[in-house]
Amino acid sequence: MRQFDLVDPATRTRAMEGNHRLHHQWERFDAHGKRRTKANTAIARELAGWCWSAAAPLQNGAAMSTA
Repeated sequence: MRQFDLVDPATRTRAMEGNHRLHHQWERFDAHGKRRTKANTAIARELAGWCWSAAAPLQNGAAMSTA
């Protein structure tokens, strides 16, 4: 069983949407001919923000939902 299958459906959906968004953003940078270092930095920044938004509720004592 994959680790991804152990996560509750809401978290799984949020992860899939985030992955889709970042991939789409990367394709837009590539289509516009942006340098890879600049595109990588922008994607990494968005990923860091997404990770923070996922972890922020844990700072307030909310439980992480896993199966």
